[in-house]
Amino acid sequence: MANKKGKGKGPGSNVIALNKKARFEYHIEETFEAGLVLAGWEVKSLRAGKAQLTDTYILIKNAEAWLLGSHVLPLNTTSTHEVADPTRTRKLLLHRKEIAKIFSRTQDKGHTCVPLKLYWKGNKVKCELALVTGKKQHDKRATEKNRDWQRQKGRIMREQNKT
Repeated sequence: MANKKGKGKGPGSNVIALNKKARFEYHIEETFEAGLVLAGWEVKSLRAGKAQLTDTYILIKNAEAWLLGSHVLPLNTTSTHEVADPTRTRKLLLHRKEIAKIFSRTQDKGHTCVPLKLYWKGNKVKCELALVTGKKQHDKRATEKNRDWQRQKGRIMREQNKT
């Protein structure tokens, strides 16, 4: 049975883990979709939703992309003959041109590459990456102000619809 497509991280959603902090901390310039090389126990843990992307970043080394700092919590039912390292470095599968583009852009001052989310695409795990620049403090305040206004606007609309 196929998963229903959804936006959030709720039941029936394809999203495994979100990096909400990245959208607050950075201006997103360009996004990429990358495959992920995983061990069997990691896939089982991801199906159970046991992953975190906070403080995670992308490293380009020897023309290969690597996901550093992600945390995949091993399940209790993982095989006993294999040592499960929850924070191991995972390889990302990208085209050579995409890797070259990310590498050249991250060499510029103020640019970096961060993962935005892990999600299912069919039976494969994909990682959405983004080339980003850091936000200044006043940009963060504006984002927070806009978020508060959207929340307040929703409350006003709900109250208007009740009467």
